[in-house]
Amino acid sequence: MDGRTSTIRELDGIGPVEVRRSARRRRTVSAFRESGVLVVAIPARFTRREEDQWIERMAERVRRGEARRRVSADRLLARALELAEEYLPEGVVPAAVTWVDNQNTRWGSCTPLTGVIRISRRVQGMPAWVLDYVLVHELAHLVVSDHSDRFWRIVDEYPRTERARGFLEGVSHSQSRGDGDGEPTDHVD
Repeated sequence: MDGRTSTIRELDGIGPVEVRRSARRRRTVSAFRESGVLVVAIPARFTRREEDQWIERMAERVRRGEARRRVSADRLLARALELAEEYLPEGVVPAAVTWVDNQNTRWGSCTPLTGVIRISRRVQGMPAWVLDYVLVHELAHLVVSDHSDRFWRIVDEYPRTERARGFLEGVSHSQSRGDGDGEPTDHVD
């Protein structure tokens, strides 16, 4: 035993919070999200009052960081238009680009006939270059509806394609339910 304990609390306006106390931790406090739970790591010696104060402080810090990374619907469309201008043939633009809550097995999807692109809200908060990759992938479907070599040539013009694909595979792997085949369950489309 290394002097660590963990408790889960439900706080109004914050949701589930796991407080991890460690005897090794002397002065520092850290916070992060893990599977939707706010984890706050504190020194074991903290009183309940200090714990409460640090939970509030760290929850606000995490909320601010998440808000900075969240892209509005208007900004999402604007970014898609910028990327279309840079990576698609002239004149090819989406009719609409929206965030959606109902895509749990895809990062994005496109309906080429209507020009509508939908991006899973799960992408919000990911690095901007990952969102850009998902947008470029879906924008490429406005030119080529399948995943042929021609499609991938368009997508591969985006310089961080391989890095973003690796990032998304890592996220998929960490969120997978252990189906045993080692393949990521999420995909872009």
